[in-house]
Amino acid sequence: MHALPERATALPSVTVALRAVESLLLGRGQRTARRNAWSAVLEDRRRAQDRVEALHVLEAVADRAPRAT
Repeated sequence: MHALPERATALPSVTVALRAVESLLLGRGQRTARRNAWSAVLEDRRRAQDRVEALHVLEAVADRAPRAT
C-alpha cells in the first residue's frame, strides 16, 4: 500500500481561486463595479428587512388602538 505524497503548500481556497480568475478576466473598473453592485444588493436587502419590521410594528400598534365608532 502506497501513501499519498504530502504537499509542501496548502491548496488555495475556492474563493481565492475565483478572485484570481476574476482579476485575470476582468479589468479593475469591472471588479469595482461588481463589488459596488453586490454592496447595493446587500443594502437593498437590509432596507427590505427594515420595512418588514416597521410594518410589523405598525400592525401591532393598529391592533391595540381603540377603534372609533
